[in-house]
Amino acid sequence: MWRGLYTAATGMITESKRTDVIANNLANSDTSGYKRDVAVTSEFEPMLVKRLYDYNEREDITAFRGFHVGDKNKPRVGTVGLGSYVDEIGLDRAQGSMETTGNPLDVAIAGEGYFAVQTTQGVRYTRDGAFYKDAEGVLRNTKGQAVLSRQGTEIRIPREASRIGFGAQGEVYADDQQIGQLQLAAFDDPRAVLKQGDNLFYAQEGAEPRQAAGEVQQGMLERSNANVINEMVELINNQRIYEANAKAVITQDTMLEASVTQVGRLS
Repeated sequence: MWRGLYTAATGMITESKRTDVIANNLANSDTSGYKRDVAVTSEFEPMLVKRLYDYNEREDITAFRGFHVGDKNKPRVGTVGLGSYVDEIGLDRAQGSMETTGNPLDVAIAGEGYFAVQTTQGVRYTRDGAFYKDAEGVLRNTKGQAVLSRQGTEIRIPREASRIGFGAQGEVYADDQQIGQLQLAAFDDPRAVLKQGDNLFYAQEGAEPRQAAGEVQQGMLERSNANVINEMVELINNQRIYEANAKAVITQDTMLEASVTQVGRLS
């Protein structure tokens, strides 16, 4: 009885964490370049259950004066699950749809790759290509972080430039003159890049970036790959599973109360 109570409770905890993941995906459904999270669950090691007290010594050729070898003659009932847990929060790296903005400083990556930006914690990576030019001509993202060139330096656009263009490999042009090139970083092991928050990624220690094979598209932004309809369906399904576990907890608690207050009562 206690085991059933704990098993249902672990299910509630798991679904509560999954709800947080889905809610975060919904909150970022309009965030450019956002990659949705996926809660990966695992099951605790199940327990093998066998029936007791129906052992027949006459059918056990290994029995001798009450002793026998092994328990292979005990009929197996099956396995009992001991609950689930969130093993990890995975990342869905699927390409988001492209949205045309018409802004010449908006760029998107078709295929693999990240833009590199300079933050107070060091170099970070993002798929969000909504850039702007500050008063000094430095190319920055919406959070004010400087966008880095292939050489790891800031990209400065001349103040007098009237036309700004981007090439497929990240080349930056001002009035048809190349003034730099965006750093498009990729990693051989996709799991080497982890989420930090604020739509940024960081590379794990020892991971070295390489030139990405993706192409830059100007005047476009990559939309979030979190689909609102799919996430809402997942949220409803998750809520039903949570409620089922909650009812199981209530049932187990009622049975436990009955066993304490009623079983063994003298009439």
